[in-house]
Amino acid sequence: MTEAVQQTLMQHGVLLDAQALVSASVLAGNVAAALPFLPPTQRLAIDSFKGDWTALVSEFFRTMSSGIASDGSAVSDRALERASAKQETARPTAQQIAERAADLQSMLIEDWAGEVAGSTHLEEKLRIPRSTLHRWQRRGEVVALRKGGRKHVFPLAQFVDGRPVPGISDVLAAITSQRLAWFWLSRPSPELDGRIPIEMLRQDMVEDVVRAARTLS
Repeated sequence: MTEAVQQTLMQHGVLLDAQALVSASVLAGNVAAALPFLPPTQRLAIDSFKGDWTALVSEFFRTMSSGIASDGSAVSDRALERASAKQETARPTAQQIAERAADLQSMLIEDWAGEVAGSTHLEEKLRIPRSTLHRWQRRGEVVALRKGGRKHVFPLAQFVDGRPVPGISDVLAAITSQRLAWFWLSRPSPELDGRIPIEMLRQDMVEDVVRAARTLS
């Protein structure tokens, strides 16, 4: 996410220092994570917006800044420290995330989970025997999303070279809901500075992801 933000800014001739770039990445991650929970009419309005996004966002920050410092004075360092401390204590718990992700139950899996496939596809395309897949599922080593009655589908992004990426089992031990676990894994995470956990696992960054997942439990 950080690299994507940096590339976008460079295309517009803008260079940020390291801290500003991290802040921009976190902001972009939070925006992306919030979009799935907007009502359909609001998402449609965003998709169809043809105006100046930069001007719109600038106006938002001007309004927010006015609210923070309504007397026109600069925000003090102590106020910033209090805001930072409040943000740390306000990190979402698993229960809060579960409440926020309640809409997943009424959404089609394909609308939020990315590419998924059943055991037949995985056996034919990735050469994963059904018995192996079911063994991974019983051991909690792979994310399996229930679809319909007893059928399960498996997000394809969790597989590398025909095996679940390392760390999946640890995440599922921390976030026991399969849907919630994959929702968290597949979206920019504020706990990881806006990076996407499943992409980090695919890059062998297991410890960082598992540590972040455990803070949610």
